[in-house]
Amino acid sequence: MKRGLIVSSNFLERIADPASQFHRDYLAYRARQISWDELVARLPHVAMLGDSVCMGTYISSPWSTFWRAHTCRGNNWFLDTGSSRPGIRSVSKRLEQITPFVAIEYAGIGAMVDHERGRENFFRRILGTRNFSGQINQLLRAPRFPDLILISIGHNNVDWAWRCPPNELIVPERRLNYQCKEFRENYGRELRRVLRRAGRERHRVAVVVFGLINFELYFKGREAAERLRESNTSLYPHLETTYKYLLSFHPAYRRNLVRLASMVNEELRTMVEQLQRELSGNIQLRYSDALATADLSRAELLHPIDGWHASVEGHNVLAQAAFSDLGASLEFLGIQ
Repeated sequence: MKRGLIVSSNFLERIADPASQFHRDYLAYRARQISWDELVARLPHVAMLGDSVCMGTYISSPWSTFWRAHTCRGNNWFLDTGSSRPGIRSVSKRLEQITPFVAIEYAGIGAMVDHERGRENFFRRILGTRNFSGQINQLLRAPRFPDLILISIGHNNVDWAWRCPPNELIVPERRLNYQCKEFRENYGRELRRVLRRAGRERHRVAVVVFGLINFELYFKGREAAERLRESNTSLYPHLETTYKYLLSFHPAYRRNLVRLASMVNEELRTMVEQLQRELSGNIQLRYSDALATADLSRAELLHPIDGWHASVEGHNVLAQAAFSDLGASLEFLGIQ
């Protein structure tokens, strides 16, 4: 999926105000001293790297899923484009109340934390998915490096039952530990690439690593959706389709998925703490448990088609949780 770049729609009007911190840039633009692209480049840039948890999407028939994978933009907890899905007070909407800015969306359906030399499977190639390493490649090639980078990825990596040897389905400890270790190694390697580039920038860069969502609470919402479908089969028509993509969503495997997600979050927290000691003064790196503590335990917070991805109400819960934990990053960047 190509990156989506959205500039605050009314930013020119806002920076025309003499009280705006970008008013000098506006005057330079009006005097033709800088170009439109240069003017936009002087606004704060916020990038989102992630998987479908960050996207306003859902799973249905193969063709429809393919179409959404290639056309889905905005309308999620991070970025709202003001188009077809009302009611999402996204992070971008909340941030626009503070400052005009540029939002860049790199997240993709099915994206995983990967090894750059690894091959994507057929399903992800068809969807045009860019895994974590591919998203970071795009980020590093961008002409303007972001001021704020939000990362929420790894939910597809905790599908521990996928391709699991039969004996380890029964005794999964070895597999859970292996997947957790592999996840940390791959995530840490890619995150270091971002931090090295950030260290060469002249402006401040804040990076927020979000923990995975709280699957224990999430599965309570999923179970409620399953009960509703049992009583009315017209509800959540693609609820069972989920199992084609995430085997570990089967009830028999959920407990260990919850365990693995908790292990992964602890590894992310520890990794961030270790990397913080290596950073230069222009970089702030934080771990956030905002999404890991967000409560998605009600059926109405899950999408009415697949009972898997977030509904409009669910995206609002995630947006509120994420934005409420951005204060320290915005203060570091001087965005207040």
